[in-house]
Amino acid sequence: MKDEEVYLERLEGLVSQGTESQYFADLSLQVKEKCQTLGFKEQDIITTKLARLWLPVALKLAKARRTLDRTLIQGILGGQGTGKSTLCIILNLILNYLGFSTANLSIDDLYLTHSERQKLKQQDPRLIWRGPPGTHDVDLGLQVIEQCLSGNSATQILMPRFDKSVFHGDGDRTEPEAIPKPDILLFEGWFVGVKPISADYFDHPPDPIHTPEDKQFALDNNDRLKAYLPLWNKLDRLIVLYPEDYRLSKQWRKEAEHKMIATGKTGMSDAQIDRFVEYFWKALHPELFIDPLTKSADLVVEIKSDRSLGRIYQPVNSSTS
Repeated sequence: MKDEEVYLERLEGLVSQGTESQYFADLSLQVKEKCQTLGFKEQDIITTKLARLWLPVALKLAKARRTLDRTLIQGILGGQGTGKSTLCIILNLILNYLGFSTANLSIDDLYLTHSERQKLKQQDPRLIWRGPPGTHDVDLGLQVIEQCLSGNSATQILMPRFDKSVFHGDGDRTEPEAIPKPDILLFEGWFVGVKPISADYFDHPPDPIHTPEDKQFALDNNDRLKAYLPLWNKLDRLIVLYPEDYRLSKQWRKEAEHKMIATGKTGMSDAQIDRFVEYFWKALHPELFIDPLTKSADLVVEIKSDRSLGRIYQPVNSSTS
């Protein structure tokens, strides 16, 4: 049997029979082996996430891609600790098993160079950390996606990459990674797909936007989002990984830092983490910017405090409803 026929049989079998498919056991074994390298220890958690989230999403992407004659662009929005990196890794594995080539692009890969960000800080000293709108090269992102969408199947994509460890953690862009044009591009980040909102929402903003300076910072970031709209317009679909309480991101960041410090590495104190996380809440507050996407994204995945899966649903107003 030819490879194409094998892949199609796997896809049709998993779509029609799910966990009862003859291919599920083989795929499950591969996923569990990969998860062990990622630090997963409980087999039942892996099985649950595979059956409820990873496999259904991969199958939807596979079916959607078969109807296109171009790269499918899947956006994935998720904050600290929501599992977006793991989702991308496992989707890559499953989609490869189904015969689709994939590539990952993080919004972090689109950061301005170190020297460009130093100049940016001089222009706006409030941009003390990389991450908020305005610290990325949107044109670079558009260039990469346009290359993926080009009609030439032989196109080599120069995928930008960013090294966060250099310049004492301030980071810089590294040599791009040359890859073949993928069938599916997974584009992930903490505000992928986030759109500007009315300035009226800042008349009585949520905590920790308190001072007039805080409010102006929020308004300016809201305005900078306009430059990202051409990038978001390239998305075919958007998944939102959403904590049941956005404040969990602070707790999860502290847990990650504590683990890193326990290994002998340096990390931020709890007080530093509070300031760091609140800085991003002031830039793009989850209540103002992420909540609206839970009503319009193609899929919303709720994450509980123990990082297990909550509700997984397609909003009524989603583009694929």
